[in-house]
Amino acid sequence: MTPSLPFGSRRPRSRRGRIAVTTAALTSLLALAACSGPPKDTGVTGGEVKLSASTPPARGEIDSFSWAVYAEPPTLDYTLAFDYPQNTILSNVCESLMRWTPGLTLEPGLAEKASNPDPTTWVYDLRSGVRFHDGRTMSADDVVYSFGRQTDPNNAAAWAQTFQNVASLRKTGPLQVTVKLKKPDSQFPQYMATAAGVVASKAGVEAAGKNYGTTGDLACTGPYKLGTWSKGQSIELDRFDGYWGTRAKAKKAVFRVLTDPSARTNAMLSGDVDGGYLIPTESYGRLRDSGVGTLFFGEGLSTVNVNITDMKGPLGDLRVRKALSLALDRSGFVKAGLGGAGTATSSLTTRAAWAGASEPTLKTAFDTLPPTAQDIEKAKALIKEAGATGRTLTVATSSIGQDVSLLATAVQAAGTQIGLKINLKTVAPNAFTALFTDPEAREGIDMFPLTYYDSITDPLDLLQNFKTGAYMNFAGYSDKEYDSLVERATAVYPHDERLKIEAELQKRAAEQLLWIPVAEWPTAVFLNKKITGAPTTIAYMYYPWAADVGAAEAGATR
Repeated sequence: MTPSLPFGSRRPRSRRGRIAVTTAALTSLLALAACSGPPKDTGVTGGEVKLSASTPPARGEIDSFSWAVYAEPPTLDYTLAFDYPQNTILSNVCESLMRWTPGLTLEPGLAEKASNPDPTTWVYDLRSGVRFHDGRTMSADDVVYSFGRQTDPNNAAAWAQTFQNVASLRKTGPLQVTVKLKKPDSQFPQYMATAAGVVASKAGVEAAGKNYGTTGDLACTGPYKLGTWSKGQSIELDRFDGYWGTRAKAKKAVFRVLTDPSARTNAMLSGDVDGGYLIPTESYGRLRDSGVGTLFFGEGLSTVNVNITDMKGPLGDLRVRKALSLALDRSGFVKAGLGGAGTATSSLTTRAAWAGASEPTLKTAFDTLPPTAQDIEKAKALIKEAGATGRTLTVATSSIGQDVSLLATAVQAAGTQIGLKINLKTVAPNAFTALFTDPEAREGIDMFPLTYYDSITDPLDLLQNFKTGAYMNFAGYSDKEYDSLVERATAVYPHDERLKIEAELQKRAAEQLLWIPVAEWPTAVFLNKKITGAPTTIAYMYYPWAADVGAAEAGATR
C-alpha cells in the first residue's frame, strides 16, 4: 500500500512574497532625498538601466565571498520562506521539484520529468541518487512528507494556498509521486519551482524537531548546506561536495545582517562585503561611480504599490482611493525613492509577467488603465464629494530603504494636498515583515508601502491576492465576479487563453484600486571586482544563485 496525503480539509494560506514629517508637495521629496544625510547620491537615469539576466560568468573558484542582507531571517524553515532575506539564503540550500531559471523560465529541478496525463493529474519522476546534506538519499517518501508540512495547520505554512486544489499526493514508485487535483490548476505546476516545491529529508526534519530551521542541518539537497549561524550577525553556508549538480564555485558564502541601509552601502564600498541584492536606492549613484565594482539591473517582476489594509474607514470609499492615486507624484517617487531606476505605472502587474501574450490581450490588460500623471484638482474634488476632507489615515513606514520611507512620505504629501490628514507610523525593518503575517501588526494601519515580486512568471500570482479570503487580501475585499474570474483563469492551462481572463482581472482590480500601483522596479545587484556570476533577475529567490558566484579573474583565490 502506497502512502497517500489528503489535502482537502486544511485551511489554505498564501505566501509572503519589502518619518513623521508633513510635506506640502511630493516634489519636495527631491529636496528631502538630497538633504537626508551625506553623501549626496546622484542616482541613475532610465537610460542607464539596462536589464540583463546575469552578470559575467565566473572564471574560477574562490574560497569564500560575503553578501549583505537587510534583515536576519526569523527561520530558514522552507514552509515559512515568504520574504527576501529567507529566500535569498534558502534558495542555495533547499531545492524544489522544478527550477526557476535566471531567464525566468521553468526547467526540471529535483524532478527530472513532470508530466500531465490529464487536466487533474501531475506526475513527477525524481532524479536518482540525489543526496541530502544529512547523507540520506532522496526518495518519493521525502516528497510526500515535505509537502505534508506545507499544509499542516500546526506549521502555519506560508505556502499552503498553493495546495488548496490538491486532493491527494501519493508515492506511485520509489522515485515517483502523483498529484491528483480537485480541479485543473494552472498555477500549481508553476509553484513547484518556488519554496512551495521544496523537498527535505523526512528523517532529517524529524530529527531536528522544533529546532528545524533555526539551527543545525536543514536536511536539504542544494549546493550549500547551513554552516555557522551567529544570531544577529551572520549566516554561513558551506559548500556541499555531495551535490548532484554542478559544484558551487565558492567553498563558503557568508551572509552578513546589516539592517541599516547606509551600513550596507558602506560595507560594499569598503570591501567588507563583496555584494548584495536589494541595493538601497539612495546608493545607486555612489555604487555605480565607486570604481570598486559594478551595479547591475535585471528583471524584477516587481511593482511598488500602496497596500490598502483597511476599508472600514475612509478608504472604503472608492473615491478616496482614486483621489490618493491621482494625487501621487509617481515620477517624483521614481527619481527620489527608486534612485531613478524604475518606471511610473498604474498597472499592478509588470509587462514582463505577460510574456507571450497576444496584442489584443495586452490591449485589454493595459490600454484601459488610468493615467499615471497627477491631477490634484480632480483629486480634491473627489475628496470633497466623498465628504472625506480632514479625515485621518495612517501609513506604516520603515527605515529598510528609501523605496519604503519615501513612498510613505509621498502618500503623506499627496493626502495633505487634497485635504486628508496622513499620519506615518514607523516600524523597525524586522517588524515590517510582520505586516504581511500578523493581523495584530496591521491594527491601526490603513495602508503601507508594498513591493510585490511575482514568484512565477504569471500575472495571476499577484491578481489572485484580491480573491475573497486570499491571504494577502488584507482589506477583506470581496467580489463574486472577481472570484469567478480567478477560478476560471486558474483552471485554464493554455497560456494565451489564460492571459485573456487575467487581463479582465487586471482591469477590474485597477478600477477598484485595491492596491494603488506606483512603479515597476527592476532588481539591482552590486558585485565588487573580486567576484562575478550572480544572476540579476528575481529568480535568485528560488534559484541556487550563490553556486554561480566565483572569481572575476582566472586564477584568483580568496
